[in-house]
Amino acid sequence: MGDNGALVHARGLVKRFGDFAAVDGIDVEVRRGEAFGFLGPNGAGKSSTMRMVGCVSPRSGGELTVLGMDPDRDGPSIRARLGVVPQQDNLDAELTVRQNLHVYGRYFGLSKADVRAKATELLDFAQLTERADDEVEPLSGGMKRRLTIARSLINDPDLMLLDEPTTGLDPQARHLLWDRLFRLKHDGVTLILTTHYMDEAEQLCDRLVVMDSGRIVAEGSPGELINRYATKEVLELRFPPGQTTERPLDDLAERVEVLPDRILLYAADGEAALAAAHERGVRPTSSLVRRSTLEDVFLHLTGRSLVD
Repeated sequence: MGDNGALVHARGLVKRFGDFAAVDGIDVEVRRGEAFGFLGPNGAGKSSTMRMVGCVSPRSGGELTVLGMDPDRDGPSIRARLGVVPQQDNLDAELTVRQNLHVYGRYFGLSKADVRAKATELLDFAQLTERADDEVEPLSGGMKRRLTIARSLINDPDLMLLDEPTTGLDPQARHLLWDRLFRLKHDGVTLILTTHYMDEAEQLCDRLVVMDSGRIVAEGSPGELINRYATKEVLELRFPPGQTTERPLDDLAERVEVLPDRILLYAADGEAALAAAHERGVRPTSSLVRRSTLEDVFLHLTGRSLVD
């Protein structure tokens, strides 16, 4: 176990590629039984951090313990207790669903009887029992993703690492996958995930960090981050592109953001801000009052510019 009982404990963790610091001195603690998220734009350092925690990329500096062990010294012992769901599925497409689980289980030294029993349990968990003897290639993206998660559980891991677990899935498949991850969390499995979906982070994560340019710029629960960096509500005033109002609105909200086709007013009471805007003669083509979300926090902290 790491410091303070944490499964993952990092202090001043650094990952360099030449002169470039992909991870630039971050502090992280992941506690047993929680779902912990890494959010950030492309190139923020999320995947580099996950690879160090997964013991497949050595750290360049700082402290790191995983399951109470040093990845540099105890990599094989740590990896034996991890479940890893990579960003891209790497299933064996020429094998059946069941065979993918059997082969992977044998890598961990499980007996044939144990692998068969575990595979049956995991097929039920992933809702793939009826497809157990089908080859992988024709499966839908959601089915392949569920199989990849099931495969990562074959060794009863203490810690699961999920890199963009629902990227590319349709809404139904995403929600089914969320349900499977909720069940794992309820059963006491510790989850670390990266995601680009803010609603996913709000749904799944007990705590998370927002990374930008290799550093942590915010940390807390989704609710704490929304309370700290956003307002209770957001008023969206939409206009034809390039025709937003020139009337002053800054005093109607704690923060005002002007975009090409709309103005966002971050306020405690969105309806009151809308009424005040109407009194000033502001006539948007449409308006919407909504609650603040983690996406508002993310864009406030990391910006709206596209990062390649």
